[in-house]
Amino acid sequence: MSDGTSTDSRKAGLSLARFESNGVVVIGLGRFGESMARELTASGIEVLAVDSDERKIQKLAGVVTHAVSADATDEEALRQLGVHEFDRVVVGIGSNLEMSILTCAVLRNMEIRDIWAKAISAAHAEILSQIGVHHVVRPEHDTGRRVAHLVAGRLLDYIEFDDGYAIVKMHPPACAVGKPLGEAAIRTRFGVTIVGRKQRGEDFTHATQNTVVQDDDLIIVSGERTKVEAFSEMR
Repeated sequence: MSDGTSTDSRKAGLSLARFESNGVVVIGLGRFGESMARELTASGIEVLAVDSDERKIQKLAGVVTHAVSADATDEEALRQLGVHEFDRVVVGIGSNLEMSILTCAVLRNMEIRDIWAKAISAAHAEILSQIGVHHVVRPEHDTGRRVAHLVAGRLLDYIEFDDGYAIVKMHPPACAVGKPLGEAAIRTRFGVTIVGRKQRGEDFTHATQNTVVQDDDLIIVSGERTKVEAFSEMR
């Protein structure tokens, strides 16, 4: 899939016909952007990677479909690259707030359908949201919160969504053990749902009202973050 092309935006020279309809533009090739570009490529998605630093471009040449040196705050340069033809763009610029905001503003002006952008602070995230970025990601913040839950030892895995909803993997508290989940009334009593159960040596299975959880099982619990956390602290 990758032809290793590295070029300057002034050369334009990109054939959009070479990109699949689900191609993604990644702008800003720091740790986050580079990782995103590599993972998308590994998943079989064609990637146009853009950064003003030629060294970063050369690093991804031969990895992604196209790696291009360009000023992402220059709308004309992005149009020459055909960025306006893509539905999805990821902005991985973090440390340079001005460039991050200007780039996202340009993308909004180009009416990109689905913009994802990295933010490094709550204020940065708020500004990106206000200018119309569809998905704001705070990788350091989100990872820090997740790891804190794991370090605390109560949870084995933790995923939190933007609307305060969480899904966790944990050992079952006593209130969920030894009787059918319907009888235990976990959702009614605690406001969370046990959606999966894993017995020792077996794969996870979907939990039903008739599922009986044992003390050495693992369970998947979903619900409002505060209620899931409270449930995980029960013994």
